Amino acid sequence: MIKPILTLTSVLAVSLMSTSAFAAGQCEKVVFSDVGWTDITTTTAATRQVLEALGYDVNVKVLSVPVTFASLESDDVDIFLGNWMPAQSGTINPYIESGEIEAVATNLEGTNYTLAVPAYTFDKGLTSYAKIADFRDELDGNIYGIEPGNEGNTYLVGLTEANTFGLEGFKVVESSEQGMLAQVGRLVKDNKDVVFLGWAPHPMNAAFPIKYLPGGEDFFGGEGIVQTVTRKGYVAECPNVGKLLENLKFSLPMENEIMGEILNDGVQAGPATLAWMQANPEVVLSWVDGVTTLDGGDAAAALKAELSL
Repeated sequence: MIKPILTLTSVLAVSLMSTSAFAAGQCEKVVFSDVGWTDITTTTAATRQVLEALGYDVNVKVLSVPVTFASLESDDVDIFLGNWMPAQSGTINPYIESGEIEAVATNLEGTNYTLAVPAYTFDKGLTSYAKIADFRDELDGNIYGIEPGNEGNTYLVGLTEANTFGLEGFKVVESSEQGMLAQVGRLVKDNKDVVFLGWAPHPMNAAFPIKYLPGGEDFFGGEGIVQTVTRKGYVAECPNVGKLLENLKFSLPMENEIMGEILNDGVQAGPATLAWMQANPEVVLSWVDGVTTLDGGDAAAALKAELSL
């Protein structure tokens, strides 16, 4: 029996193959946080389908924003696609400064997030934060927020506690995106006044005659962005997924269209995002420029085959 001769080259090749296989194995499972906002559910669903088509095992956890950041710090979550800036800067900046969370890319530009009112309420004179107290009776002393623990709610509660803009005594009603919008819808249907947390992209901008109020810029800022953030070192450990994350770019029309199907037509996020991707293959294929499948194959070919692009 002739024993094979191991050259230095063959040893290095085997070593590199083993290292590559180990890295792929380590990165095969990808964990996202979805905070339950329809826009983030939309972008997470789209990214999940792309990764699964490339051979990855994707797990999505539904967590609040504070728990999301804590989970990124503790390495229980790998990726979050919904860091709205500057509104979330106060919450995330300590993690960014410590290096426990890394901002990878901006995935959306031109966002808006602050208190809003129906256009008819704006026309009556509720045109800024400073005018809300003048409408205390018409508003029943309520400001409608979203899920408990959200930093936007916390800011609004702080305004009431400090009597900023004369808001002492107002109640910030904490619910959920869907619960808040259902209440706003009922009030708008009856032509009643209401002030609530609004944002774009979101189909609420087409469903209601919305006007955004100036006055909260110290917290909410003006026009904003949404960032993709990861746990410390994730892109270095998993550069193929990292390249995909750097490539991911969404748009206001894309998100508005998909969210409209989810919220207005009752379509689940997976089918809604898949239909959009199949109708816009050139956008989806741009996300995998320089990306491979988990096992090193052609990413574009995999997406065309698995997602019928």
